[in-house]
Amino acid sequence: MKLSAYLKDRFLLLLLHIVCMGIVSGFLRITGYNEANIILILLFWAVVLSSWLIVVYMQRRKFFREADRILDHLDQRYLLGELLPDSFDLEDRMYRDMIRRSNKSVIERIRRLEDEKQDYKEYIESWVHEVKAPMTGIALLCENAKKMNCMDDGGLSVKNALRSVSLENQKIENFVDMVLYYARSEHVYKDYYIKETNLQETVCEVLEKNRMFLIQNHVQANVDCRESVYTDRKWMLFILNQIILNSVKYCSGSLSIHIFTKRTPKSVILYLKDNGVGIREEELPRIFEKGFTGSNGRSHERSTGMGLYLCRRLCGRLGIEIRAESAYGEGTCIILEYPVSNYVSR
Repeated sequence: MKLSAYLKDRFLLLLLHIVCMGIVSGFLRITGYNEANIILILLFWAVVLSSWLIVVYMQRRKFFREADRILDHLDQRYLLGELLPDSFDLEDRMYRDMIRRSNKSVIERIRRLEDEKQDYKEYIESWVHEVKAPMTGIALLCENAKKMNCMDDGGLSVKNALRSVSLENQKIENFVDMVLYYARSEHVYKDYYIKETNLQETVCEVLEKNRMFLIQNHVQANVDCRESVYTDRKWMLFILNQIILNSVKYCSGSLSIHIFTKRTPKSVILYLKDNGVGIREEELPRIFEKGFTGSNGRSHERSTGMGLYLCRRLCGRLGIEIRAESAYGEGTCIILEYPVSNYVSR
């Protein structure tokens, strides 16, 4: 810190002292003090003021030099607030406290970003392992189809092989959708379009998309959704698709899914109810947590616990409440509650 910069910073203080010296000189002159005594008083005042300014300047220069030295030797410079030298100056202590609080916020933000980055990396790694399975299945089916064609076993076997390839391809498409929506879920507001959405048509589209998969797993679906809601249809398709696939994934034997709606004065409620294995009571509050698979998930090698987590995350962005009710061994009901605005309802 340069002396000229320090004096410039103390300009108002110096100006105040000069004005006060002028006022005191005038007062002493009027009260009869001779000029020599007045000059002596002013010189003493100036010496005391200069000495005080020099001492304070030396202290401030030492403080900032030490702060600069600490900063130059720090690998993580955002920790400066924790290592600043002690000071008797109240402003220094207040600034240090504010820097510490600011740095704490930055450090917490950095940790959250690192955690999100690590979570994303782990999810991509698990996703790669998941998507390898249907790709390997497709390769084997194609190889078997070639052998069947060479053996001239007829078109039926080839047709079955093509159907199986289509099912495996559908699995890949679902995995790709999941990783894309996971990547976009942080910034839903950039990629959504709210409009009136017919729930009957939306649910039927999801069922049609997975028709062969549902038939293969002997799933019966009963749809009675007579209400329309205002939401993003594309994101809604993904959410419903994940919920239905989850029901099929954890079913035992034939599965029946009943999808219906109910209107209340303030909301439209969509129920997706199945008669699957259900969820244990102690695990129910955690099914929407990232990576949670529970006892049912541990019996499935490719279960990642990301499907329902993504559903809750997207529902939160769209203003939809999602919750679950279940009785172990009897089935599960996923409930989506869409708020209805009084303005829209008119």
